[in-house]
This record gives sequence, structure tokens and C-alpha cells, in this order.
Amino acid sequence: MGKLQQFDITFTNNKVVYSPGESISGTVIIVTSASLQYKDIKVNCLGSCGVSNKMNDTSWTLEEQYFSSTLSLADKGILSPGEHSFPFQFLIPVAAPTSFEGPFGKLVYRARAVIDTPRFSKDYKAQRLFYLLNVLNLNQVPGIEQPSYAVTTKKFSYLLVKTGTLMLKASSDLRGYTPGQVIRLATEIHNKSGKDTGCVLASLIQKVTYKSKRAVYDLRTIAEVEGAGVKGGKHAEWREQIIVPPLPQSGLAGCSLINIDYFLQVSLKSPEVVVTLPIYIGNIALNLTPSQPMPSTTAPTSISSIGATPSAPPAEVDLEGELATGGSVSEEIPTKSHSQQGQSGHSPTTFPGSQNNPPELACSLTPRHDPSTALFCVSTGATIPFFTEGNTTPISTSCPLILPPEYSTWDYPHEPPPTYEESCSPNSSFNSSMP
Repeated sequence: MGKLQQFDITFTNNKVVYSPGESISGTVIIVTSASLQYKDIKVNCLGSCGVSNKMNDTSWTLEEQYFSSTLSLADKGILSPGEHSFPFQFLIPVAAPTSFEGPFGKLVYRARAVIDTPRFSKDYKAQRLFYLLNVLNLNQVPGIEQPSYAVTTKKFSYLLVKTGTLMLKASSDLRGYTPGQVIRLATEIHNKSGKDTGCVLASLIQKVTYKSKRAVYDLRTIAEVEGAGVKGGKHAEWREQIIVPPLPQSGLAGCSLINIDYFLQVSLKSPEVVVTLPIYIGNIALNLTPSQPMPSTTAPTSISSIGATPSAPPAEVDLEGELATGGSVSEEIPTKSHSQQGQSGHSPTTFPGSQNNPPELACSLTPRHDPSTALFCVSTGATIPFFTEGNTTPISTSCPLILPPEYSTWDYPHEPPPTYEESCSPNSSFNSSMP
């Protein structure tokens, strides 16, 4: 480094995570071995976001800036040999969004110091990143304490002959969670046909939208739970739990280039039936009052008995009418395996027998990898304080991952998810806009 032995930025109390409206202070430290002439010494504090259509590309297609403040620490002079310290302080705007880093874009904050030297001399630069957390308080989201429901139907057919109807219902106990909380999921399957269904799969999925010139939708399966199928003519219920790992908050309020959505997807492999439940991931948990008790861990006998919001019109067969008159007897669907996405962003970890091995034991068990399954791009930003180092790699998943509509443009969770036909139709306006 020649004359310059040390050029660094330190934050007060070594703090690296800040909140909007907070002051960020620190010191620029310069150590020289000989006299160093300068025209100016300054420090800049910047918050910005950039997105691209290419993975891990730093040549952003679109950028936006949240603030940029520059402070002059010293005007034209000579630094004598030894150590020099220059304190600084900036105020972070109250509307600045939370830090995030993904494969197609970044929302970053940094402090950069520059020693501007005379003409033909080398300028010196030092940089230090810091992270911002603009908390999402779930208590400020209307209707967040209410359960979320979805229901759809599927008609079996063989050689153009209808053989029966299947109804798939799913519900979550709440519509918003924080990392560490448990999502209680209840699923009900009415198989009024002569065919057995395939396995039932419940997935917690993160969808990150990068709004560049051509929008990029980045999907990541956070956790999967697999249950057994349902025999023909049977009515079965499945109750499971998914622990929410450390995840970036929904929405990224204040950022117009990156949006984060989360949803639960419950699907059958055969026949292909899917329902989706949009949920929020926040930073401050729901504070239920005594008049709003936490929903019971025991799911109702029939999800429809407490008013499910349909995501598709019911079939012609009145399944619930038959059940009310004592048609089918409900059975319990056994759970086959869990998989939990590791914080490192690599392949999910799986373990059989959810009753004996809860998700928190995922780290000590063997990862699952099936080369035949589809690969999807993995979002980073799933570690506190919402950043990761290095390149990202795809993960494998057995989930069909049908991309849901852009929920961020809706006033959800008030509105129900789309119908199954609307979600999957290749002619829909949403799917036609996919890259």
C-alpha cells in the first residue's frame, strides 16, 4: 500500500445492523508510514438497490437510490506519519427499506471513505457495509390473525368416462408468522372416486420478484412435508406443522424493484391438484388479545364447517352433503417425511417420521437429492441480517411449484387466492408475462 499502512472504517460499538431513522456513527482510521499529501478526505453513506436479468450480475439493468450523504472530513493538507482518526455521523431516512441480497439483485447500504490525492497520484478508498432492518409489525396488517383457507375440486376420468370427484381443502391457523413460529396446517381430502390418490405435499415457498425490464421470478422451497395418499372412496385429514426458519420479511416496503412473497402450497401428485395460501413473514409477532385467543392446535373435524374460502367452484357432486348424512368416515393421513431448507442455501434436509423427528433436528440428518426432480433458482438473504456470501446454487424439489399470481399488487390477505384454473391457465395474463 506504499505510504498508506491502514485505511479503514469502523462503526461505533462495532454495530452493523441499524433501523430507519437511527443515526449511524463511526470513525475513519488512517495510518501512514510517511507524509501523505491530499486534496480532500471525505466519507459517503449510501443506500441503493440494483436488479438484473442475469444471475450474479453486478451490471444492473435498473437501479434506485434511497439516500446518499457525503461528509468532508479534512480539506487540502498533509497527513504526517502515524495514525489519524476522523469521526463521522449520518442519519438514516425513516423510509429506507430492509437490506436484501439475492441472485438477481441487491438492496445494500455502505459507508465509503476516499482520500483524494493531487493530480497523477493514486486515490485511496475504503468501504464498510452495514445492514438495515425496517421491521414489519404483523399487528399492523388487517385480518392477519384470521385463518387462511383454500379449496378446489378435480374430476377423475378414464377414456373420457367420469369416474368420480376429488376435493382438496387446506387451511393455516394464521396468515402471518415470524421466524421461529410454527405454521399449523390442516388438509382435508374427499376422494369420491374408485382411484387412489398420490402422495400429498405441503410446501412453504418463497417467491422473490425482481422488477427489471423483464421481470424475473425466483422461487425457493423453504420446507416440504409429504404425506401418504388417500384410497378411493375415502375421506381423510392431515394435520402438520412447519417451523418458520430465519427469512427476510414479506414485501420489502420502500423498495420498488424487489418484492418478496410467501405462500403455502398443498398439492397432490396424482391427480394434479393444487391450492395456495398466501401468508406474511414479519419481524414482530402477532400479539393476540384475550378476546383473540391463539387458534387451537387441533384442526376442526371439517375445514368447511368454519367457512372455507373457495379457490375453485365446487364440483357437481355434493361431497359435504354426503358427509353430513354419515357418508365417509374420516381417516388420518400419516406423514412420510419432512424437508427443511438449510440456511446455507443448499439442498433441503429430509427426515422420515415427523412425529418422532421434528424439523429442528434437520441439521443433523442426511440431505435429500434426487437428480430427476426440477431445479429452481435459490434466493439468498435467508440468514440474519439477511445476506449471504458467495454464489448461489439451485436446489432440487419434488414440489410442482405452480407460480401464483403477483399477490403484492392485491390487498391480501383480504382476497382469496385465485382459482386452480386461473393459476395454471397458459392463457392467463400472469403466466403470459413470465420470462
